[in-house]
Amino acid sequence: MDQPPNIVVRPPGPESRRLGDVVAALECPAFEERRKKRAALDAGADAAGIVLARGEGSNLFDVDGNRFVDLAAGFGAAILGHGPSPAHEAVKAQTGELAQGLGDLYASDIKVRLLERLAGIYPEPKARVLFGQSGADALTAAIKTAALATSKPGLIAFEGAYHGLSYAPLAACGFRPSFREPFASQLNPHVAFVPYPRTLADVERSLDAIREALARGSFGTILVEPVLGRGGVVPAPPGFLRELGALAHASAAVVIADEIWTGCGRGGSVVRSLDEGLVPDIVCLGKGLGASFPISACIGSERVMQAWARGGEVLHTSTHAGAPIGCAAALAALEAIETQGLDRRAAKLGDTLMERLRSEVAGMRAVVRGAGLLVGIELASGAVGLAACRRLLERGYVTTVGGASAEVIVVTPPLTIAEDVLLGFAAVLRDVVREVDS
Repeated sequence: MDQPPNIVVRPPGPESRRLGDVVAALECPAFEERRKKRAALDAGADAAGIVLARGEGSNLFDVDGNRFVDLAAGFGAAILGHGPSPAHEAVKAQTGELAQGLGDLYASDIKVRLLERLAGIYPEPKARVLFGQSGADALTAAIKTAALATSKPGLIAFEGAYHGLSYAPLAACGFRPSFREPFASQLNPHVAFVPYPRTLADVERSLDAIREALARGSFGTILVEPVLGRGGVVPAPPGFLRELGALAHASAAVVIADEIWTGCGRGGSVVRSLDEGLVPDIVCLGKGLGASFPISACIGSERVMQAWARGGEVLHTSTHAGAPIGCAAALAALEAIETQGLDRRAAKLGDTLMERLRSEVAGMRAVVRGAGLLVGIELASGAVGLAACRRLLERGYVTTVGGASAEVIVVTPPLTIAEDVLLGFAAVLRDVVREVDS
């Protein structure tokens, strides 16, 4: 049963600090550098973080004995919580049967079952599936597929968008140029970034930029998130995705819907772009698909995926792609979403949460927006956002930050979180925003 926070030692406690020093000394220095930069922006706050020990449901426990409410859920991946859950039980059972198969050489029986289930998600018959291990892996597969299908190198992406840091999606990373620029000479140079519309008034400007790029004749792919996730939790305005799809298909361009974060119930539906009137040529699922376990999938129409059936051997595969353990977790997650109505619950509970948050922060410099249980609270600046995130942690709530300068508090709890535990966050956020933005 989910419980409210219980802070016994102000985080980060002594054991978290001790182990954090080990991490700082041994991990790639990029992460410690980011911690230091964020601490400096947060009025010189301590750069130390907590170290997690275990989880149960929607609660996390650190090595100092503190109990937190998890409003991050492994960056949105732990849609069924931290266990026990159907996904955890399915993985236990599968481990006793077959933990690793032979990928695309000899399929496992559970991979066959998942192929059938995922192909059935696509709204047209004879869809095809490519498995991966992460969201970036699925996006790489999708970008490769589009390149084969169109024979055009150009890709249209959006300012503020984040699709992972593997080389193919990195070229389309509009979230932070510093992620992309050191590797620019090795990335696809044929990427055009267009503005992501934040309001209805922005839609025509974005569509005009897409029209202009498509008119050049060398752009065959559009990569879009139905909700700009890491870029600040910005849902696409009504009608935009439908119009984008019409433009693309009139130019024989392939549309890739990045549903890594929004899919599998998180955004209020299994595939949010379908609810928004867009039938993508390719849908990418990840994060919640494995309910904490690593698996992703690229699901495409028969027309587009047939581009892989060509002369010569052209593949996208890896050792653990479609591994039995990941397949077991994904099947259990999809079953739970369907039988428990977790997508519908996310839509309803997300609306309730956003209404409560708006009421609590009324009159403050805070904007609440989102879709389902992907919710963002935009604050006055990155410094305020980081300070709020730290104060929330001290009160027992684990959140993350998004937006160009970390100005958005991002809330992505397990889809199974107890309603009273989730809604209790709203009053705490109100108090924190008052403290940090006074």
